[in-house]
Amino acid sequence: MTKKELIYVKTVADEKSISRAARKLFMAQPSLSQSIQRIEEGLGTSLFNRTTSGLTLTFAGERYYHMASQILKMYEDFELEISDINNLRTGRIHFGITNHLGTLALARVLPEYRQLCPYIELCIHEENTTLLEQMILRGELDFAILHAPKEISQPQIHYDIMKKDPFVIAIHPQHELIQKAVQIPGYPYPVLDIRLLKQEPFLMLHKEQRIRQITDTVLTKAKISDPKIALTLRNYETALLLAARGLGVTMIPLQYFQMASYEFCPALLCIDEKYDASWNMCIASLQNGFLSKADQLFIRLVKEKFDT
Repeated sequence: MTKKELIYVKTVADEKSISRAARKLFMAQPSLSQSIQRIEEGLGTSLFNRTTSGLTLTFAGERYYHMASQILKMYEDFELEISDINNLRTGRIHFGITNHLGTLALARVLPEYRQLCPYIELCIHEENTTLLEQMILRGELDFAILHAPKEISQPQIHYDIMKKDPFVIAIHPQHELIQKAVQIPGYPYPVLDIRLLKQEPFLMLHKEQRIRQITDTVLTKAKISDPKIALTLRNYETALLLAARGLGVTMIPLQYFQMASYEFCPALLCIDEKYDASWNMCIASLQNGFLSKADQLFIRLVKEKFDT
């Protein structure tokens, strides 16, 4: 039963006349009469008694009328709800963000979004990139703010690239390799030939973390296929502090270093651009997936803060 069929039956019952109902519905009387006949044939029973004084409902017609009234009210309520959603007066968004990006981005975006959309419910999932991508594929997230992979392994996910951030090497301030780094115009710190790190102990993050994935890609390009891993950690800040204390070297995105403060500060060295030691902050979502107006507004605010 379509909404149109429900309206036809209800209007005829209210008017007790095909002709009056047709005028109210702005349609030809024969068309409405044929539509009612098709509905009755589809149901296998009559909905109306045809009398000299007009149309009255049969028992089946009374049940249909009651049901039609309820469903049409649900349609009306739903249309009002959709209107509220479209006008950002109500709604809910599910999005994901990596833990470290959450520290960087949420405080900049959420206050303005909350001011613009005070009644939108926000469901925020802070996870690593691998899990966030899996949640997008399962339809559990509308979108996620993360860093795009160097090689796209999930073609079902669209990565809307925003800000590019270079990686740097964090090393003990007195390490002898600092003397072998060269100051090159365009780089904020001296550039070290990354192949010189082959014998150095590395402070690595876990393999499911994007920082580790970028680091592995860079080392592979430098033909360091089996780096010496001194420690595997979850937190990049811990890796930086330990690098500053001489327990090994680590690679870190420059933006993450700049937003943190450390009791012990490592020296920073740049990596030659030929190794493509960088990552791209992005909005990840399903290819051709639906994004509500509430989603789109949040994404626009993120881009205003971070797009280059």
